[in-house]
Amino acid sequence: MTAPRLWIMTLPVIRMRHRDIDEKHRASTPLELLFDLTFVAAVQAVVTQLAHGIEGGQAAEELPNFFMVFFAIWWAWLTFTWFASAYDTDDVPYRLFTMLQMGGVLVLAAGVPAAFNDGDFLLITVGYFIMRLALVAQWLRAAVQDPEGRATALRYAAGISIVQAMWIARLFIAAELPTGAQIATFAFLAGCELAVPLWAERRGYIRWHPHHIAERYGLFTIILLGESVLAATVGVQAIVTAGDASGEFVLLAASGLALLFGIWWVYYLEPAGDGLEKRRRRSFIWGFGHYFVFAALAALGAGLEVGVQSLSHEAHVDSTTVAYSIAIPVAVFLVAMQVLYRPLLGSETAIRPASSLVGAGAVMLIPLLAPAVSFGVTVLLITLVVAAIIAVTVLQQRSRTLNTTEEGVRHGA
Repeated sequence: MTAPRLWIMTLPVIRMRHRDIDEKHRASTPLELLFDLTFVAAVQAVVTQLAHGIEGGQAAEELPNFFMVFFAIWWAWLTFTWFASAYDTDDVPYRLFTMLQMGGVLVLAAGVPAAFNDGDFLLITVGYFIMRLALVAQWLRAAVQDPEGRATALRYAAGISIVQAMWIARLFIAAELPTGAQIATFAFLAGCELAVPLWAERRGYIRWHPHHIAERYGLFTIILLGESVLAATVGVQAIVTAGDASGEFVLLAASGLALLFGIWWVYYLEPAGDGLEKRRRRSFIWGFGHYFVFAALAALGAGLEVGVQSLSHEAHVDSTTVAYSIAIPVAVFLVAMQVLYRPLLGSETAIRPASSLVGAGAVMLIPLLAPAVSFGVTVLLITLVVAAIIAVTVLQQRSRTLNTTEEGVRHGA
């Protein structure tokens, strides 16, 4: 009698080849959604640490750590996402390597407090190493099984491995370096990370799916907005538990929710999938530039947490600083969206440059009113600016649609 085989061994192993870039109705897989969930913990950790820094009046000291740690989180997510868009086989080896990357994300998340509080990047580097090791294995598998993309896959595997070795070397010398040098070495290695895809794909692009990529970026945007909701909810619960709920609290809660809804609406106004399909060579700028969009959304979560804490008098900063912790992320988001989408979509950009720039300028002026008005009113005013941008854009879209329809009728006649 033969021993029963494990169920997992009966699952098929698929030859890893490029997926069809014209595949219809390509959507995120359940595995990709599960992978994204691990980033909730990492993003929550970095948002919480930034909020604590702002509350303690140490925003300037914490911002470098925020940008460095968030880069590691964002880049690990990005590199998995683009690889999966081209090579997702969803077989046993692919799933197991993905699970390994998920474990690396959780290790990285566990190291966030030490990085912020003690400048200790050991756990973050270890978690990042686990994720990169699994990704290198995926690229090597693609090199073996996909002759058409072998050269590109090998360059990816080599480039990632070399840069990862440099990250490990930095870990041993960083403690001996002054703060400025630590930031400089991090920036240099981050630049090397960004250079790997440019070098690997200099003679041919991996066959990623434009609408799938656009959907994946949109889903990560929702994760980041979810962190803002969570941060505000925790603060609201604390206020209600303490019995400090008031009209100011209600105004802040309503305005904060409306602001997050407006940010979501602004992001989804732009047809990213169509732009990526028509202008694939501009995908690097669009994809890499989203660091500023995503970092702004994460910082917005921290700002909302600080705002809620200010109502309970637990934040030891002045009202203007609290207001700018909301205004700066919103302004950066508006400007970054324009900078990224204008080259990608051209005249098809939904939000006009004037709307974004004027709106961002207005948002940056609102905190100057903070000493004279309540924080809830400040957030309400910022929300109204975002709402005005949406309203103007929707009206412009409707006007263009009507003009196009009338022109079509005249030509038909």
